[in-house]
Amino acid sequence: MSSADLPDRREFIRRAVAGGLLATMAGPAGIAAPEAAGGLVQAGQDDRAYWFGMMRRICEPVIENLAAQTLRTRMPVEAPAAPGDHPRKDYAHLEAFGRTVAGVAPWIELPEKPREEAVQGARLGELVRRGLDHATDPASPDALNFTRGGQPLVDAAFLAYGLVLAPQTLWRPLPDEVKTRVIATLRTTRQIQAGSSNWLLFPAMIEAFLAVAGSEWQAEPIDRALSAHESWYKGDGTYGDGSDFHWDYYNSYVIQPFLLTLLTALQPVTDRWRSHLARVSARGVRYAAIQERLIAPDGSFPALGRSMTYRTGAFHHLAHQAWRGTLPAEVAPAQIRCALTAVIRRTLEPAGTFDAGGWLQIGLAGQQPSLAEPYISTGSLYLCSLVFHPLGLPATHRFWRDPAVDWTQRRIWSGADSPADHALKDT
Repeated sequence: MSSADLPDRREFIRRAVAGGLLATMAGPAGIAAPEAAGGLVQAGQDDRAYWFGMMRRICEPVIENLAAQTLRTRMPVEAPAAPGDHPRKDYAHLEAFGRTVAGVAPWIELPEKPREEAVQGARLGELVRRGLDHATDPASPDALNFTRGGQPLVDAAFLAYGLVLAPQTLWRPLPDEVKTRVIATLRTTRQIQAGSSNWLLFPAMIEAFLAVAGSEWQAEPIDRALSAHESWYKGDGTYGDGSDFHWDYYNSYVIQPFLLTLLTALQPVTDRWRSHLARVSARGVRYAAIQERLIAPDGSFPALGRSMTYRTGAFHHLAHQAWRGTLPAEVAPAQIRCALTAVIRRTLEPAGTFDAGGWLQIGLAGQQPSLAEPYISTGSLYLCSLVFHPLGLPATHRFWRDPAVDWTQRRIWSGADSPADHALKDT
């Protein structure tokens, strides 16, 4: 495989189906075999239009400004809990770009978009590619920091994650000189030491991208991340973030989507970790069921643990599983659409969510700066864009097509009967 090309996703899906890997493949089944048009339910299409508009509102300021080389001058950097001498401003722009690319990638990669989405998808795809050029060009006023401090490892990994999810639209069309520069830039993050936590997945994701890009890559960071997370598994579809268990959303922010994505992306490259995939996938399905049950009837959810200012990013995993087509059998895709729509409305519509220039402000339900940890800045907040992964499903997919369905907590607390929940029994 040349360094210029990532594997063709649809060809991989065809081979995966032939090899019996349908249940664990990356990418939604709706892309490989789009459902027939017709029979669209207006409510679902209205939800899609709302998601599309909200995604643009969040992501366009980041994408457009980096493409114009004005991100550093125009993006405000708020970091209320950071020590006065802490260089959050040196990290915030890569945070915003890497997380935004990871959020929009499945939608940009979707070939069968409605007309208006297709126009904007082509435009934003071009702007993201231009941003990749500027971000890695030392001569650009918007050259981003990939090496100073530890934080760049995190957001280089989110950027690599986005490139893994959108190889045909964000990677392959890049000029060769930009590809070479992106690869060299990602390799510079090898000097950053990952702590014994979910951070181990960041060098692993970068190496997975390098592997599927046909470039020189290292297996050790992937081995280390997989081994550590297997040892930190706590049961019932949940991993510890390190050896201890913490009540937070890091299984969704990072752990489970990264594990599933890097394992699946590496399948065409090596058999080395093939035995992990079925086990990790089963846990991912169970954790999606847990996530669906965390969403209250009004779209709120427990404000529990650190990084709550990531807002909708708390449901990255559930959104990612919906895009993959690997939801629990007892959960209808439209049920997830309705639940996530409620979450988006509850967390992204309150006054104070955006400043006058359209940039996100710190908070969970409005502007709430006291919720920020010392590592939170304006750039961090763009992890919320990961909730938009289901936009990578065609508008004709049942996720968007089927009538509205109440989610579990809405159904139970309305007095309707509902099946009991059951833990995952791992072997």
